[in-house]
Formats: sequence, C-alpha cells, structure tokens
Amino acid sequence: MTFSETITDWYAACGRDLPWRRTRDPYAVWLSEIILQQTRVAQGWAYWERFMERFPTVEDLAAAPEDEVLRLWQGLGYYSRARNLHTAAKQIVAMGGFPSTLEGIRSLKGVGDYTAAAIGSIAFGLPAAVVDGNVYRVLARYFGIATPVGTSAAKKEFTELAQRLLPVDSPAAFNQGMMDFGATCCTPVNPACLTCPLQPSCRAFKEGRVDLLPVKQAPAKPVERHLTYVYVRFQGQTAIHRRGPGDIWQGLWEPWLTDEVPAGAKPVVQGFKHQLTHRTLLADFWLWEPAGRPGLPEGYVWIEEAELDAYAKPRLFELILGKL
Repeated sequence: MTFSETITDWYAACGRDLPWRRTRDPYAVWLSEIILQQTRVAQGWAYWERFMERFPTVEDLAAAPEDEVLRLWQGLGYYSRARNLHTAAKQIVAMGGFPSTLEGIRSLKGVGDYTAAAIGSIAFGLPAAVVDGNVYRVLARYFGIATPVGTSAAKKEFTELAQRLLPVDSPAAFNQGMMDFGATCCTPVNPACLTCPLQPSCRAFKEGRVDLLPVKQAPAKPVERHLTYVYVRFQGQTAIHRRGPGDIWQGLWEPWLTDEVPAGAKPVVQGFKHQLTHRTLLADFWLWEPAGRPGLPEGYVWIEEAELDAYAKPRLFELILGKL
C-alpha cells in the first residue's frame, strides 16, 4: 500500500468527526480554517459554532458591524484574523458568491496558500495539497527530510512533495488525513509509533530520529513590552479608547494607557505577565477615582461601567479587570 493510500485509509477509519467536515459549504469550511489558524481545535470548535449561529451565511457576516465581529472573536487572539474575516466576507458578497478557484480563494483577505488549498480541496475537490506544521512533521519523519522547516527551501521542498503525493481523485480525504494524522498520531511529543500504520517504512523510526525531525530553526526570543493602564472610575463611568492601526489589538478597546500615573491612583496589580507569540507584555494596572471628571487625551470616551461587556477588549484587559 502506498503512503497516500495508507493516509486516506487511516483517515476513513480514524479521522476526527468535526462539524465543519459534515458539509462542503465553502463558507462553513472557510470560517473553520480562519478560526483554526493559531488556534487548537478544542478551543476553536465553540467559536465556529457561535459564528455559524450568529452569522449563518456570508451575507450575514458581511453586513455585521466590525465591533460585533470582534466581540464574538474575543478570547481567540490574533485579532487581525477577525478583521480579515470580516473584510473577506464583504469581498465574497461583492463577487456574487464564494470563489471556486484557487486563485479566487487566495484573493480573499487573510487567505494564504495553505488556507486556499484546504478550502479548495474540501469544498470544491481541487487537487491542491495543504502544507502546515502537521504535514511538515509527517513528511519529514517518514521520508527522513532534515531541511529546517520555516525556511523558503523547506516550503518549496515539502510543498512539491505533498503535491506529488496528493491523489487527484480524493484531495479532501488526503489533506484532512494528513492534518489529523499529524495532530493525533505523528504528534510532536510521544508519537504513537508502535501503532502507526506508516511505521514499517518510516525512515525516522528505522534510524531512531523520530525526536530529531522535523528540524526547526531556533525561535526568536520574545521582546518584552511594558504597559501602564489607569482604570478611571467617576460616578459609575469609566473611560476607554479604541486602539489604532499599526500595533497589537487594532480596533479593540482598552482603558487609559499612560506613562504618568496620576496622584491618588491606587495599584491593583503590578508586573502582570501576559504572553503573546512574539512578545511578553508586563502590565501595571491602577485604579483612579478622582473627585471630578478628569480631562483625558483625545480619543477617549466615557461609558457606563455596566456597559463594558458590550465592547471588544484584549484578553489582557479582561484578565486585569478581574483583579479590580
């Protein structure tokens, strides 16, 4: 049995039963792929269901206010995904429907080669191989490939190999099989080699290199960033502002961000650590209850504290609010 046949047979018997796999609706498939970028299936599942319930069609999503989309996305992080999702929904509506070619799918905001191949193969049966971390790992181990992943050479090598292996008559089953096989069998740590159907011909297993493949480049050390927030409370109201473009959390709301803490403010939490992928945030959070309504920088708005839940906020703000 060939490598491709083994993967598709394994998927038929052991593939995960996920709700977006019970349909070929490109909208549902696309939504799942965007949510699952940088997100584990266990966490993304509930978000997919909430989005599908609130926005059952791409037209519903396109017509929604951005604030509502961001609020529904809250807690998933990487908020550019939500903004891109909203923009792409408007693109799809303007096109008159979901594009059915790889070029058309790739033209959508926030869709790269991997996502286009996943949507194209699953929704439209297009013969395009997906290549993500799971695929890198399975191919590197099975074929004994030591090219460091994350390099342009690796992307070219693994993409060409995956495309050669892709059965043109069942691209969806093969692609989803590769994803699931890497996620549940050929895992990064403690892979199930003893029960793996590919084990008899796996080079990494034969050569004792399972723990050494795939080869990864050393990750860059996260950059530290210090933030000082002042939560202003005056007569049941607080002041917040929307973060602008060109930085983290674009479009989300946060309390007063300042370098100078006003006299009379009380510390709530100091040095609160919040880890992002490429940076470590250290936040100081203060409570200030002035006798009169203070003047604040341009862009801040006063809202009732009871209405805070209606605003999409960074996870960091949610966490430190819990300390208040």
